[in-house]
Amino acid sequence: MLKCNIRHLMIDNEIENVFELMKITGLSRETVNKLFKIKDIETIKFESIMRVCNALHCKLSDLIEYIPDDIDN
Repeated sequence: MLKCNIRHLMIDNEIENVFELMKITGLSRETVNKLFKIKDIETIKFESIMRVCNALHCKLSDLIEYIPDDIDN
């Protein structure tokens, strides 16, 4: 499972809404909404994720976390 911390990072960087992040990054609403709504994150281009990281002054691991599914052995 992927977890996105974009909401917390936006607050930390005083970015008030999705539209402001779109303006800063130059990304489409669809791309930003995927991160914001944590939907289909794996389909976002790496270049787009790096733009968000640059805008939020964070590392990739700060923005997106991989949480392994519990596997019963």
